[in-house]
Amino acid sequence: MGKSWALITHLHTVAGPTITLLYPLYASVCAMESPTKVDDEQWLSYWIIYSFTTLLEMIAEPVLYWIPIWYPVKLLFVAWLVLPQFKGASFIYEKLVREQLKRYRARHLRTGPAVAAADDQKVHIAKVQ
Repeated sequence: MGKSWALITHLHTVAGPTITLLYPLYASVCAMESPTKVDDEQWLSYWIIYSFTTLLEMIAEPVLYWIPIWYPVKLLFVAWLVLPQFKGASFIYEKLVREQLKRYRARHLRTGPAVAAADDQKVHIAKVQ
């Protein structure tokens, strides 16, 4: 029981890179070679969200260090992003990222880049004061 339990408890050292990097890398290459663009969107969305998650994880690392279930939760989240049955990456991109981009573009089109930059500067100055 000791060796098999050790193997099970350390399975995440193999599962993590496989779920987060190896399979998405393979699927991304397959998507690039396929004639359809539907799978391209899924994998571009995955890499955008995975990169953002990694950046947040790097920033919050001192706090996440003290949360013992963080890594298994992250693996489940990434598995949801990756698995084709769920298409989680496309879902999150559609609901969160694309909506923010639409707002950003609408604001810049409405006011123009110079006015929007000046507004951003005013907001930054107000926050500093």
